[in-house]
Amino acid sequence: MKLTVWTYEGPPHVGAMRVATGMRDLHYVLHAPQGDTYADLLFTMIERRNHRPPVTFTTFQARDLGSDTADLFKTCAREAYERYQPQAMIVGASCTAELIQDDPGGLAETMGLPVPVIPLELPSYSRKENFGADETFFQLVRHLARPVDRTDRVTCNILGPTGLGFRHRDDVEELTGMLSEIGVQVNVVAPMGASPVDLTRLGAAHFNVLLYPETAETAARHLERTLGQPYTKTVPIGVGATRDFIAEVQEITGLTGRPDESRLRLPWWSASVDSTYLTGKRVFIFGDATHVAAQARIARDEMGFEVVGMGCYNREFARPLRKLATEYGVEALITDDYLEVEQAIEALAPEMILGTQMERHIGKRLGIPCAVISAPVHVQDFPARYSPQVGFEGANVIFDTLVHPLVMGLEEHLLAMFREDFEFHDAAGPSHHGGHAPKPVAPAPAAQPAPADEGSIPSEAGAPDETAPTKPVVQPDGSIHWLPCAEKELKKIPFFVRGKARRNTEKFAAERGVAEISVDTLYEAKAHYAR
Repeated sequence: MKLTVWTYEGPPHVGAMRVATGMRDLHYVLHAPQGDTYADLLFTMIERRNHRPPVTFTTFQARDLGSDTADLFKTCAREAYERYQPQAMIVGASCTAELIQDDPGGLAETMGLPVPVIPLELPSYSRKENFGADETFFQLVRHLARPVDRTDRVTCNILGPTGLGFRHRDDVEELTGMLSEIGVQVNVVAPMGASPVDLTRLGAAHFNVLLYPETAETAARHLERTLGQPYTKTVPIGVGATRDFIAEVQEITGLTGRPDESRLRLPWWSASVDSTYLTGKRVFIFGDATHVAAQARIARDEMGFEVVGMGCYNREFARPLRKLATEYGVEALITDDYLEVEQAIEALAPEMILGTQMERHIGKRLGIPCAVISAPVHVQDFPARYSPQVGFEGANVIFDTLVHPLVMGLEEHLLAMFREDFEFHDAAGPSHHGGHAPKPVAPAPAAQPAPADEGSIPSEAGAPDETAPTKPVVQPDGSIHWLPCAEKELKKIPFFVRGKARRNTEKFAAERGVAEISVDTLYEAKAHYAR
């Protein structure tokens, strides 16, 4: 562990909370100091939940360390059961409580509670949030799922959605409808929306849909091994992946039904002339491995972008993502340090970022548009409206998500380009749309010309002529000076590549010992790097 101002994943007990919060009639007793109750805010504030997570914290304080904290845990567990009457309980320790080694699982086992009590062993100092969610769900499935008769109709379980998941609520709704069109009914969705009793019915399904490998792959493998349930390997995010997913389900079930594709917008747009000005845009993708892999395919194969870099923060998926990156001709960045991500983005200078809430901040600092495609996210990425990522409607949502930042960037660029045009000037007359002309702006008093340097030629207006030869400006610290005319010309370059143009020009000037950058220097650098 390390201190940081931002983290892509919390400790593993936050992952366990995501599972517990998504489920019904399950309670989590967490042995933790008073300060660790901050995790409640993640769900009530960011996810806009109308109730608190089903978690009881022991909230021991410093003065309690001199007494029996184990007894404090047992008291909290007993009171939690009596108050909430859950169908099952999970117990564990936070990263701080792990140090005092009270063994919550062993303590709970001696209490004789009348419901299943499932201990969680979550190594806080070596693993993180997604592991915590995956391990918690696996332990619940291992303890509760049993062999039962299969349903008469073809059914499946949807595995993986949790509390605080990126668009999980809407993904489940979209996927359920799509499976129904194929002819498959959903038996259980878990963990989100399921109760411990529902988990005992998992074995009735004919197969499992692994929607989010980060949080359910271990459970899916366990069900395949113990109950003979195959699980899907394709996550249906994007048009191509959704079609592949449908084919995979048909192969597993033998059904031939297909969902209606008439509502799809992306394929039409990608084949239209409107898409040509976005073709070849250079994108950098970072987030959890599942969404990064899906978005890379969408960006390259469905939008015509060029993927110049990709990476993920969950190290459990480093190997498959590195393999995928080689197919795109890039090197995968596997890190949970946002500063490394920022350095990679700055070096690659993409025209667009697809990432998490942190990459949104990085994009703002670097002047690069960013679309959020993966957790962790802020409250604005838990929309009240229906906004899935999976299936054909999800493909429409992603289409908007990827195109709008670039379209708005183009609009901003055009407005900047034509700001000096007479039709856009504040004192312009009525436009061709009609309406009234704005009030004329009184001309500013003419500035008195400054004394001219010897040998300089003043312009007709009395102001210095930016295009006229000027004395070299050598900065005391060796930095490079931009002439006003070059700065003005630089602003004509689209903002999403302007930073790269500035850096390339300064590098070009430094390599040639040029102390000041003129318009000529700017275009010489452009020609040099265009070779």
